[in-house]
Formats: sequence, C-alpha cells, structure tokens
Amino acid sequence: MTVQELKAAFQTAYGQEAEAVYFAPGRVNLIGEHTDYNGGSVFPCALSFGTYLLLRKNDKKMVNFRSLNQPEIISLALDQLTTPLDKLWVNYPLGVLAQFIKRGIKIKEGYDILIWGNVPNGAGLSSSASLEVVTAYAMNDQLATGFNRTVLAQIGQKAEHEFAFVNCGIMDQFASANGAKDHAIHLNCDTLEFELVPVKLEGIKILISNTHSPHKLDSGAYNQRVAECKLAVEQLNKVRPLKYLAELTEAEFEKIESAITDVTAHKRARHVVGEVQRTSDAVKALKAGDIVKFGQLMNASHVSLRDDYEVTGPELDTMAEEAWKIDGVIGSRMTGGGFGGCTVSLVKDEAIEPFIANVGKAYEAKIGIKPEFYIAEIGDGACKL
Repeated sequence: MTVQELKAAFQTAYGQEAEAVYFAPGRVNLIGEHTDYNGGSVFPCALSFGTYLLLRKNDKKMVNFRSLNQPEIISLALDQLTTPLDKLWVNYPLGVLAQFIKRGIKIKEGYDILIWGNVPNGAGLSSSASLEVVTAYAMNDQLATGFNRTVLAQIGQKAEHEFAFVNCGIMDQFASANGAKDHAIHLNCDTLEFELVPVKLEGIKILISNTHSPHKLDSGAYNQRVAECKLAVEQLNKVRPLKYLAELTEAEFEKIESAITDVTAHKRARHVVGEVQRTSDAVKALKAGDIVKFGQLMNASHVSLRDDYEVTGPELDTMAEEAWKIDGVIGSRMTGGGFGGCTVSLVKDEAIEPFIANVGKAYEAKIGIKPEFYIAEIGDGACKL
C-alpha cells in the first residue's frame, strides 16, 4: 500500500486525518546467528519493507490500536498500558508504551493508531521488531523524549521480553532502528558498538527465500537454546571465569571445552564460538572485496546451525541445499531464529531466474509448500515520513 492509501484507510477507520506517519524496516541477517544473546557480533542489514504506523492524538484518554494485517481492534485507557493482553499482536506496540511509562515518561493523551506492515509474518525477517521500533520511534517523537536510536532498540527488545515472552537478543531491533541504505551493521551485541559496512555487490543480489513454514520463536525452542548456552557458560566457569560464550576464541574453547559435560550444551557452545569467528572473518572478507570467501562462510554458518545448534529443520535445509547446487550462488544460509522462516543467498544476477525456477521447483516437490522469493534492497532505519 502507498502512504496515500494508508492515510485513506486511517480516515476510514477513525473518521479523522492522521497527524503523522512513521516507518521502521524489517531486517535480514547476512551472518552471525544466535550469537546476539551470547554477547557476540552479528551482521544484519535493514530492508526496504517494514511496518508503517499512522497516528493522531484524540481527546478521549484512550489509546486505540488497529492493524490492517490483523482483525482485532483494541481500546485501552491510559492506566491500562502496562499489562500484557492475552496473546494478541497488540502486545508488541503495547509493550513499547509500557517501557516508556517504566522509564518515568507520562503518557497524558490518548492516540488513535493504525498499523500496516509488508514484512511477511513468521518469515524470520523481524516483523515484530519493526513493529516495536516504529512504535518506539513514533512515541519518542510524539512525547519529545529525545531517546537515541540505540535506546529505542533497547525499548523494543524489552517489550519483546516482557510482553511477547521471547528472550531475544538486541540484533533485530538494533538493525531496524540503526539501518542505513546499502550498508550492513557489524554490531557487537555486548557493548553495542557498531560499524556501518558498505555492501558493494557488483553483479550480485541478496535473494531471500521464504519457506512459508512460519517460524515460531515463542514455541519455547528459542528460550531453550538461550538456557542451553547459559548452562555451557556455567560449566565453563568452573575452569575459566566468563560472562558470555562469545568471549572465547576457537583456540581457547578447544582448551576448555571438556568442562561442558552436557552434550547438547557443548554443541550449542561450539556453534556460538565458531559463528562469532565466522562473522568477524566474513566482515573482513567483504571489506577486502572477497565475496567468494564471504559466501563460503555463509554456507559454513548454515551447516553449524543445522548440526550443532539444530534450529534449521527440513524446510530450511532443503532450501539451502538446493541453492548450493545452482551455478552462480555465492553462498546461502538460514537467517533469523530458525525453525522455519527464510534463507538468505548471494546470487549472481544471471543466476537469479534459474535459482527461483529450480530451487522453487525442488523445494515444492520435496516439502509440498510453494516458496516465495524476494530480491532484497538494503534500506534505511526508522524514520518519520
């Protein structure tokens, strides 16, 4: 939908014109998966699609939430903004408002809010983070709170923890808030120091393949991985003090890995330590113009996520394995939390059509679901339109 169409939809919904329109993008992570809550580095970029939020102040002391993507219409009094509702999409923006209130910000006026997003839900491209960040950006502007983009990302992350009950890392919200056109973000998730790295892909596109097997992070598997990594840290602490798995180099890990007596926790730790190294190597390769090396590291990342972290599943594995067979594919891996969702691939321009045709056909034949493909444009972070 265009901004004009969204404004017309707002007028229809509320009988008044919207006063402001905001946007925050989804993201795709090029490499560095399940490292963010382990204190490691990640390498995401913001996408050109995301979530739009239109609002106007009302004089009713009520906040009204509507979404063009969801059926429920929710109206809450100003004193009802700090309690999660029962499993509704509105918990994402509501959780953000609650974080402002927790920080001592008073919300004194009601708002009519309309949301529409074109990030495919459940694709692992951070529809939830873009909804959190667009809400945070809008409220920051409306309430003149002056929070910087990193704080807005942290507000979104806290909303996810406390209102969606997913113990996510900071990456998704950070990429949505801080993205820059034609750049990826090399982010240290422990210190939140980051570098914008130009993504110059001559004759190569970023291709996202949607398995249409929706990932469900809140199914407990994600929080279970967080707990398994925590256990690995606890067991390693008997021989070396550390806060996060990402503090260890591969060589250091090899010396003390026998301290992890839990077999599953050991595999999880091995993935994290290796993935942090791969991410660092991949950023160096991109800066050096060695796109072939970058692709090899993407492939290795997928294998580790499949074998050691066990978050891929038949859909993502089929999508990656079929991509690896195509001449002109530089690299391909699952992206996002896993358990369904999308793969991200670097594909030479001339290979895009054969990729979509052949990978799509093979995937559908094996899995029985028709996939979707998007050529990703790297866009800017959250903004007022």
